[in-house]
Order: sequence, then C-alpha cells, then structure tokens
Amino acid sequence: MAEFGVAPAAHTQRPLHEPSPDRGMIFIPGGTFRMGSDRHYPEEAPVHRVTVGGFWIDRTPVTNRDFRKFVNATGHVTFAEIAPDPKDHPGALPRMLKAGSLVLAPPKHAVDLRNWGEWWAFKFGANWRRPYGPRSSISGLDDHPVVHIAYRDADWKVIFPFEK
Repeated sequence: MAEFGVAPAAHTQRPLHEPSPDRGMIFIPGGTFRMGSDRHYPEEAPVHRVTVGGFWIDRTPVTNRDFRKFVNATGHVTFAEIAPDPKDHPGALPRMLKAGSLVLAPPKHAVDLRNWGEWWAFKFGANWRRPYGPRSSISGLDDHPVVHIAYRDADWKVIFPFEK
C-alpha cells in the first residue's frame, strides 16, 4: 500500500494493468529512454540508455500534510535531516558535516545559467520542515508540495524493506 510518492509495481497485490485503489495512484508503464546530456552540465554526462520497470505514482504531489502524517506514522527521518558520516567524507572539515539541503537562491545579477551553483546554495538545517533553513517553517503550507525529499526518502525498498 502506498502512502506517498512512488511505489514500485512489485509492491502491489493486483495485476499491474488494474488501477490502484491506494490514494488514486496511476500506473506508469516501464520503458527505455535516453538519460543525461553531453552538452549541458558535466554531472549529466554521458548520455546513456536506461530501462525502468512500470510503477504506480500519485496523481497529485505529496503535500506537507501528507508527508507529516507519513512521518508521524513511521518515524521516517529524511536524508536532509541526517548529518553526513565523516567516514564517507574523509578530509571534510567537521563544521561542514551537518545536515542540510540545497535551497534555490536566484541571484540578482546575470550569471552563467549552465552553472547550477549560481542558483542553488547549501543551507545547514534546510529540510522538509524548514525549507529555507533553520529560521523557516512550513506553518500555513499544509497544502503545498513537500520539498527536500531525496530519492532515498521515496524509495519503498528503503522505507518499507519488509513489504513484498
């Protein structure tokens, strides 16, 4: 059963072609596509073929209200709320090993649009509850889409490893 996000088809108890009764999810058939770019950002290269299996996905974005219910029911802690492990970042300054996330920070002047670093800034303490950092909140934003959710936070194999 899906409470939010993406549910791999393996987690369904019904044939893949049948609609999911779980919160109005829809089935996206699998396929092969070209992923990446050789002409834009270095981290997008090289272009390569990727095949994905079919999956169920919510018809609408997951809201802060939805995600809060999920967190309250499961105790899930998002990737943005976990400080990096020093073992994974040898040589990193200890003051830099704090939880956080990238926040959109549009510059007030012309910049090279091919450089994502001109538009995004890492903020310690930014996460789904505090989207702009420690002094922000989602108060009054219950119906807005949840932000700062990493792939790991929506991967059912990580969140619910016991489900078949």
